Amino acid sequence: MSEISGLQRPKQTEEQWLGDIVSGDFTPVLAKHSKSFSLVDCLSVGVDRMQRNFEPMRKQVEAWQRSELTDVTAKVVIYEAFIEGRLEAPKHLARSVHDLYFEPKYEEFRPRTIWSLSNAFTSAFKELDPIPQFKATAKLGEFLEAQFSQSF
Repeated sequence: MSEISGLQRPKQTEEQWLGDIVSGDFTPVLAKHSKSFSLVDCLSVGVDRMQRNFEPMRKQVEAWQRSELTDVTAKVVIYEAFIEGRLEAPKHLARSVHDLYFEPKYEEFRPRTIWSLSNAFTSAFKELDPIPQFKATAKLGEFLEAQFSQSF
């Protein structure tokens, strides 16, 4: 018997012990499908892909932070999103978006910009359950791009 953390267990090979933790076809998958797998290479590729996507997103955020909106324009965008149904999001959030834009909770969202309006939408979406929140947030960027594409 070998002892781990004060618990005794029968002597087993590593594969047998891992099989107790991860039941099923762990050993064949390990042997057949991951012999040449390199975690370092996989993580490196993943980080590289993420970094490539950060630059365009950073530029978009900076452009939205510089793009001032009139109160009328913000109200029209909120109206078109919810009343005209151009954004796939529950209509009852219109009041929350309006309030969060015109009376923001955080100082950094006080300027009347596209960025602040986007934040008002995403903050209001937090009232939703996770899946509807994800769907509404995913549609928001496309909606705002369509609204303000002529601005850039």
